Amino acid sequence: MTPPGTRAGEDAEDLDVEEVLALVRNSSDSTLGGRGHSPGAHHHAPGDQGPAGSAAQGDAGTPAPKHGRGHRATPWSEARSLAERTARATVRAARREPVSVPLDGALGLTLAAPLDALTDLPSFDTSAMDGWAVSGPAPWAVRDEDVLAGHAAPARLTDGEAVPIATGARIPADTTAVLRSEHGRTDDKGRLHATRDVVTGQDIRPRGQECRAGDQLLPVGTLVTPAVLGLAAAAGYDTVTAVPRPRVDVLVLGDELLTEGLPHDGLIRDALGPMLPPWLRALGAEVTAVRRVRDDAGALRKAITSSRADVVVTTGGTAAGPVDHVHPTLERIGADLLVDGVQVRPGHPMLLARISETQHLVGLPGNPLAAVSGLLTLAEPLLRILSARPAPEPYTLPLGDAVQGHPYDTRLVPVVLRGDRAMPLHYNGPAMLRGIAAADALAVVPPGGARPGQEAELLDMPWASAGIGVCFT
Repeated sequence: MTPPGTRAGEDAEDLDVEEVLALVRNSSDSTLGGRGHSPGAHHHAPGDQGPAGSAAQGDAGTPAPKHGRGHRATPWSEARSLAERTARATVRAARREPVSVPLDGALGLTLAAPLDALTDLPSFDTSAMDGWAVSGPAPWAVRDEDVLAGHAAPARLTDGEAVPIATGARIPADTTAVLRSEHGRTDDKGRLHATRDVVTGQDIRPRGQECRAGDQLLPVGTLVTPAVLGLAAAAGYDTVTAVPRPRVDVLVLGDELLTEGLPHDGLIRDALGPMLPPWLRALGAEVTAVRRVRDDAGALRKAITSSRADVVVTTGGTAAGPVDHVHPTLERIGADLLVDGVQVRPGHPMLLARISETQHLVGLPGNPLAAVSGLLTLAEPLLRILSARPAPEPYTLPLGDAVQGHPYDTRLVPVVLRGDRAMPLHYNGPAMLRGIAAADALAVVPPGGARPGQEAELLDMPWASAGIGVCFT
């Protein structure tokens, strides 16, 4: 859903869906140079300015803290724009061809070709109601037969005749109108009378009422929803031409994670392994593998370098602890860090790296809500552009309660939507999922916090905004 509210300003970095689709269809030459020269790529030494020459400061001018390995964190909105720009460059480089997908596998894809009607809809005159097909004025002699849906064309009616007809059945030739069952009565001689006026053509769906063969039903760039699938089937399609889903491998890192049972002896349940794959599917990805990787640099390197996915998503290991191997591994394989820490809470140790022109890695923090923050900050814009989905319409709603802010970082806070208000939820710490499990959206709270009634930008959960994520297939 997209609740009514005050729309936020348009982001200048939003990618036009037609541009992505043109790139998919035409596979123009890559504009990338050598590694390290993609749009937004940066390897900052301590004290450098942030990406794109920004001073990497908070909204009030307070110098942003250094996160992770001495790099200045990227402002939250700029990190999302960097993810969009690197996805655009990837589309240019990857030469991804549109795919023909059966209808039962097309939910959530983006049309790469117009949906043109292959037949008239309806393809013949049909009855819109149960009742009688009648010819001429009343009374009518009723034929001793029924006209049913799915049967061959019925015999022509003559003036003064009627025949019982079912909804969806073909209309006999020379029918004047369809008389609804509740609007007719028969006399003791079996003749049919109308209990109200009969208008020529009433309750008849004429051939081509909805469309004619060749009419464009939906343009390129349309998101395939359940209703689109129904329309495609009605128009004669068995498959649709769509932008392929970006392939994602998920690497769940950590020796402390259990896959079943209760936590014990310092071990905890893995929450991200069950949560991330369906969430990524709701964002438009095809999850090609979910692998558990122990806290070992060699194992992590092998898992990353052996992946053939478009995007590798890792969980944990993005800070600078003794078993945080993501940064050293990316350095060893020559990856380019595009985003190394983001000015957002929770989730500031997230990162985005370019492994090659056509493969990227999103490093999510290990804490569950921090990982969700990373998904919506970096993975969502990256996957949205790779799959050519339209950007969600930005909107704001007033907050129902005050939200404490961070001195210089953006905060993402779970909220529920109640009428025209966004009500902040408790249990919003980095390691907590209780709040996000009940949330409709995340509120974007600027540095310094927000007062009751203050407008806040909202990021919908993918199953709420797209209306398709409820079917995680």
